[in-house]
Amino acid sequence: MAVIYSEPNSVIYREIDNTLEIPGKRGPLVLGGHSLGEITDIVTNVNLKPALTGWYFGFAFAFVLFCIYGMSVVYLLTTGVGVWGNNGNVAWGFPIVNFVFWVGIGHAGTLISAILYLFRQDWRTGINRFAEAMTIFAVVCAGQYPALHVGRVWFAYWLFPIPNQMAMWPQSRSPLWWDVFAVSTYATVSLLFWYVGMIPDLATLRDRAKNRVAQIAYGIASLGWTGSCRHWHRFEIAYLLLAALATPLVLSVHSVVSFDFATAQLPGWHTTLLPPYFVAGAIFGGFAMVLVLAIPAREWFRLKDVITMRHLDNMAKIMLATGMIVSYSYCMELFIAWYSGSHYEQSLFRFRALGGPYSYAFWAMMFCNCFAPQVLWVRKWRLNPWVLFVVANICNIGMWWERYVIVVSSLNRDFLPSSWALYWPTYVDILMFMGTFGLFFTLFLLFMRFLPVVAIAEVKSVTPMGHIHHFGEPENSTDAEGR
Repeated sequence: MAVIYSEPNSVIYREIDNTLEIPGKRGPLVLGGHSLGEITDIVTNVNLKPALTGWYFGFAFAFVLFCIYGMSVVYLLTTGVGVWGNNGNVAWGFPIVNFVFWVGIGHAGTLISAILYLFRQDWRTGINRFAEAMTIFAVVCAGQYPALHVGRVWFAYWLFPIPNQMAMWPQSRSPLWWDVFAVSTYATVSLLFWYVGMIPDLATLRDRAKNRVAQIAYGIASLGWTGSCRHWHRFEIAYLLLAALATPLVLSVHSVVSFDFATAQLPGWHTTLLPPYFVAGAIFGGFAMVLVLAIPAREWFRLKDVITMRHLDNMAKIMLATGMIVSYSYCMELFIAWYSGSHYEQSLFRFRALGGPYSYAFWAMMFCNCFAPQVLWVRKWRLNPWVLFVVANICNIGMWWERYVIVVSSLNRDFLPSSWALYWPTYVDILMFMGTFGLFFTLFLLFMRFLPVVAIAEVKSVTPMGHIHHFGEPENSTDAEGR
C-alpha cells in the first residue's frame, strides 16, 4: 500500500495493486507525489530524449501502410474508380463507409477538450491532447474519401461555385454539400483549438531543447510565449472562446453526416432516429479510439502517473453509457420497422438480420457494440488497462461494421428486383482502408515524437500543489524556467 499524497484536509489517497480503492472519494489525477518540475520532465522527456526503439518499429510499420495507401491511390487515379467494388446499386461502398467511420473517430476529441473544459471537468487534463490530435488526424483520413469518390479528382474545381463555361453549380440542397461546410468547419476549429492549447507547452520545449534547430522550431511555434500574466489572460480567453465555438460542432457535424442518409427515400435510411443515433455512436467509437491510443502510450512512454486509472475509468464509463444508447437505437430501428407496417422497411430488416448475405455483418455489429461493452459493468475489469484495450478495439471494429451494414445492406436491394446486385469490396478497397490507418498512425506517432503529448500546464493545475489552498510545497517544485 503506497501513500500517494495528503491534501490539507488530511484525506489520504492510496493506490492498491494499480487500482484506486478510495471509499467515498475520487482518486487523484496525478500520481507519484511529483513536484511541478518533475511533471514537466515526465512530459518533455518524451520529445527531448532519444526515441524509444519501439517508436521506430511502430513508425516503420505505419509508414509502410501509408505507402501502400499512396500506391493504391495512384493506381485508382490512373485506372479509374472501376477498381473499386462499387456497382450500379451500391454506388456508396467502402469510400463512404470509411468516411463516416473516420469522422466518427474524431468526435471524442472535441467532446473531451471543449465540453468537459466548459463544465470544468478536471479529469480531461491527462488525455485531452491525445484526443485533440486524434480528431485532426481522423478528419484528415476522412477527407481523403469524398475527394477520391468524385472519380476525376483533377476536375474537383467543378464542385466550387465559380463562374465557368459549363454553368455547373453545386446543388445547395444536397446534404453532401452540407457535409463540406460541416466537416471543414469542424476541422478548422479543432485545429485551432489543438494548436492554441499547445502554445504554453511548446514554449516549455523551446526553453528546454538543447538542439538549435529544435529551439528555433519550437520558438516559432510558441509565438513568443513568455508566460506573463498578459499572455495567460489572453490565452484563457482565446481557449474559452474556441471551446464555446467547438461545443455545438460535436452535435452538428455527425448530425449533418447522418442527413446524407436520413433525407434519402430509402428503407433503413429515411428516419429521424439517425442524427442522435450517429452522434452517440461517434462518441462511443471516439472514446474507444482514445483508449486504444492512450493505454499503450502511458505504458511505453512512462506516463502512468499523468494518465491514471481514473482517466481510463471515466472514459470506460462514457463508452458504456453511449454504448447503451447505441444498443437502444438498434432496438428502436427494429421496432420502428415493425410498427410502421411498411413492407419495404420490414423486408429490409429481415434481410439484414435473418439469413441475408450480409447477416454476418449485422451480428458482428451487434456483438461488438452491444454485447462486448457489457464487461465494463464489472469494476475490476474496467480498471484493468488491457481488458479496456481489447474491449475498445472490439468496439472500434463494431462501429466500422455498423457503417458497413447501414450503407451496403440498404443499397444493394432497391425497389426494382431486376437491378439487385450484391457488393463485395475489391483488394483496392481493402488496401486503401488499411492504408488510411497507416496515414493516421504515421501522423500520430510523429505528433508523439515532436509535440507535447500531455497538456503540462493543465496537469499541474490539478495536482495538490496547484490547488489554491495548498501549503507546504515540497522542494524542487518548479523547473529551471520557473514553471
